[in-house]
Amino acid sequence: MDIVKLDSNMAVKEPGKDLLWYDAARLTIEGRGWPETEATYSRLPARAKGVVREQIWSLGKCSSGLSIHFSSNTPSLAVRWDGNRAMTHMPATGVSGVDLYVRHEGKWRWLAVGKPQKDVNQLQLFSDIGSEEREYILYLPLYNPVNKVELGLPASFELKAKPPSRKKPVVFYGTSITQGGCASRPGMCYTAILGRWLEYPTINLGFSGNGIMEAEVIDLLCELDPSVYVLDNMPNMQEDGIREREEAAIRKLKRARPGTPIVLIDSMLYCDAFLKKSRRDRCVSSNRAQYAIYEKLLKEGLTGLYYIKDDGLIGSDGEATVDGTHFTDLGYLRFSEKLFPVLRQILDGQGNTRPIK
Repeated sequence: MDIVKLDSNMAVKEPGKDLLWYDAARLTIEGRGWPETEATYSRLPARAKGVVREQIWSLGKCSSGLSIHFSSNTPSLAVRWDGNRAMTHMPATGVSGVDLYVRHEGKWRWLAVGKPQKDVNQLQLFSDIGSEEREYILYLPLYNPVNKVELGLPASFELKAKPPSRKKPVVFYGTSITQGGCASRPGMCYTAILGRWLEYPTINLGFSGNGIMEAEVIDLLCELDPSVYVLDNMPNMQEDGIREREEAAIRKLKRARPGTPIVLIDSMLYCDAFLKKSRRDRCVSSNRAQYAIYEKLLKEGLTGLYYIKDDGLIGSDGEATVDGTHFTDLGYLRFSEKLFPVLRQILDGQGNTRPIK
């Protein structure tokens, strides 16, 4: 598909300024698994309402993992979007902010963050960088529903929609950690980091506190056609729930997509577990239950099943979380470094189904 230049006649002129505002929905939106969503920047199909639990539906309205891909020769760029929330343990820039990356010398580099301040935010992302055609990714908020995003640039410059990727996405299903808690900004969630490193589209189906492999959500995952499924559910699941639901979930995914690899991930050891026995036992028992299912399925001859064990997934110095559980940016970087070589090998067709440490 060719690059599409947006028609300036469809933009809205800022009164008294040489500035045109474009609706970002006309650009390429990556990370959306279904086109028929209730809102442009929602993550679940509209027909899932009333099928999945209310908590899942509500979290599905958050724009986590969605990103806008475009190119422009503009020397300055403004952004306008809605939403201003924060949490007691997560900054507003991660919950409600937008995050801009630019491709520079062949690599994605962070350029600017949009700091939310009110219900409708408007700010300058950059200015005075020289007029040169550049490729950008704008990541949307991790925990905030977004209704509209607009980009503002001087009238004499061009805004173009990048062609959608031809690669099948990597689909991540999991918990608050998958959704992005507690990254300081959207581009630091591990699904975003891995998308940039792998140069693959990613779909973030993290549901804070609710990544429990329930049948209704697994049915939705079966509708997708990814290059890889990554199941990162252990922080939300205990032994009984794992035994009750996980094997059935894996079998269902394999029946729907027999050729699609599935990656299972251990729960990382909570950072306070070195002293709190109950916290350590919680992680160990969940991981043991999941690994038993993995071994059983391998013995049955199930193919394309991979396992990433907790061998310092976020390090062992205790410095990678906000509260012992939810990742800081350091935690997300370390976690991504562990997942990247496994996913790279699988995507290159060289994966090994034995557990990887």
